[in-house]
Parts: sequence; C-alpha cells; structure tokens
Amino acid sequence: MTDEDDDKGSGPPRQRKIIHVDMDAFYASVEQRDNPDLRGKPVAVGGSRERGVVAAASYEARKFGVRSAMPSVTAKRQCPDLIFVKPRFEVYKAVSQQIREIFAEHTAIIEPLSLDEAYLDVTENLQGILLARDVALAIRAKIKAETGLNASAGISYNKFLAKLASDHRKPNGQYVITPEMGLAFVETLPVGKFHGIGPATSAKMNSLGLYTGLDMRNQSLEFMQANFGKAGSYYYWISRGVDDREIRANRIRKSVGAENTFSADLTEFGPMLAELQPLIDKVWLYCEDKGSRGRTVTLKVKFADFEIITRSRSAPSAVASRDELSELAIGLLEDNMPLPKAVRLLGVSLSSLQGENDTEPQLDFGI
Repeated sequence: MTDEDDDKGSGPPRQRKIIHVDMDAFYASVEQRDNPDLRGKPVAVGGSRERGVVAAASYEARKFGVRSAMPSVTAKRQCPDLIFVKPRFEVYKAVSQQIREIFAEHTAIIEPLSLDEAYLDVTENLQGILLARDVALAIRAKIKAETGLNASAGISYNKFLAKLASDHRKPNGQYVITPEMGLAFVETLPVGKFHGIGPATSAKMNSLGLYTGLDMRNQSLEFMQANFGKAGSYYYWISRGVDDREIRANRIRKSVGAENTFSADLTEFGPMLAELQPLIDKVWLYCEDKGSRGRTVTLKVKFADFEIITRSRSAPSAVASRDELSELAIGLLEDNMPLPKAVRLLGVSLSSLQGENDTEPQLDFGI
C-alpha cells in the first residue's frame, strides 16, 4: 500500500475520504487515566458485583472475555479480579467534547455515533492535508496529547469500510482500505463480522450457505431481498464494498431499546422480572450517556410461536430516573400477566427522546 493509494479516486463523482474514529475502551481508559491504581488491571465501568451490566471494559478485562452489555455477575465469574467502577458521565462528556473540537479543526462534516465514536468526511479537510490517513494520524496524535487517551481510526471511501478498518488495527492503530482493496477485503470477511449483521441474521445466513462476503456477493439481489427483506438490499451492496450513505452531522434519534432472546422460554413472572432488569439498565445507561430523556416506555413480548405484542405507556413528562423507567416497564408487564403463552423474548424501549446530545439515528441494542 502506498501513500498515494489513499488519495486515488475512481472517476466521477470524486472519491470520498471517510474516517471512522473509535476511542479505545473509552470509559475504562478515562478511569485508568484518572486513577493510577487502576492502570494495568481489569476494570469494568458500570454495574456492580451483584447486579447491572458492564458499560465498558478495559483491555485487561477483555482478555478474560468481559465485554460491554455483559451482566455484571457473568463478568465477575469470568474475571474474579475484575474491579467495578461507577460511571462518571459528566467526565466522559467533557472529554468527548475535547475530542469533537479536535475533529472540528479538520472538518465540519462530523457524524457522532456515541461519546467515543464518530464518522468524519475529510474529502476536503480544513487544513488542506492531502492524504486522509495523515489527517487521521494528526487527529489521533492531538487526542493523545490533549487527553492522554488512545484512539483507533479506519480510513476508506465509504462508511461501512471505514468502520471495518478502524477495528483492524485496534487498539491504538489505524488502517486504510483503498478502492483497490475494498472488494477483496470484504469477500473474505465472515458474515458475522459485517456491521449490521447480528447473531440471529448471521445464523440464518449460515443456514442458507452464506458464510463470507463472497458467498453473499454470489447471490442475486432478488435472493437477498426475498430472504432478508429490506435489509437484503443493504447486504447485497456491502458485500460488493458499496455503501452510498452520506456522513450526516445532525441526525435525530427517536428511541432507544434493548431486548434479549432467552435460551429457554419463560412462563413465570419472577424470571421475566429478573430478565427485564439488565434491559432497563442498558436503556437508562444510554440515556445517561447521551443526556437524553423520553416519555414513552414500550414493552415488547415475543412468544414461543413468534407472535409479537407491544404495550406502551407515556409519562406526563420525561422519565427522570432509572427507577421511574423500571416502574413503568414492570407495570406494563404486570398489567399483562398472566401471559397466554410462553415467552422467548422481552424488550424495553424509551421513545419520544429529547436532549442536548440527540445526534444518533434510531438504534436498538439487542443481545
């Protein structure tokens, strides 16, 4: 790979230069930065030893399989020496703002995904740096100098490949996927590694004989749409390294939700109540993270026969606490007990969001 590769186009329209910046173990790294006693040790931010979920895990903890969204009790079982730290969202937001200001020195086209992740369109960067990879190097160096934290970056000609590239050299690295490399990079990728393809879709693809990007690319658009609906078109094109989505700097998030499919169907209220708690934790953790609040709580129930029902309740004003969210969600479950059939999935979502940090598209956090 040559430096010039990063600046090549493929004819009109001009080839875009997209950078995906992803902070390395952001919350945990901030905690280790601010508390020397935590450095080099397995750290989990969020939850507790008894309940809740992990919001972020240090790389030392990840070696034991600890990951975000994992129930705290599971994380502690996998890593007995795990140190739980309460999240400090005001600190994380302040650091995130420092990082955003560094981005803004190079481009005004910034699409934040969360406090620690963003897409940047640097096709015409403000400092006139020729190569996008050098823009990424400059950004990462200044983030390190000003915050003491490491960032990884992916550089490519579209969002899908830029995000893949940022994972490729983590932690504290960067990688370029040029137009010449894109097709070959995607064709060897297992379908489960494609962003936007979760475990259930990956399993369905495997059942259809689709294991890699090349397997997807060998299918017709009609086949992909017939088996995967509207998403089939997206899968068809990304398997060809094509992603025409623009970097959008001001996207309004409408809702946030979490759901879980159980290994065994549930029939009793007690086990269902226990399963709701980590889902409520995830939704509220996200709201705290983004400074967002919503009014409408929705309970989703999928029965063993795959029938789905939803029940919603709106508060007079924005839900102000985790306890209030929990009360509304549990109330919806109680009101519908006893349920007529065994339950295979429960979900909780909060909608009608409003807040200073509502910059994301609608998204669900399924596990």
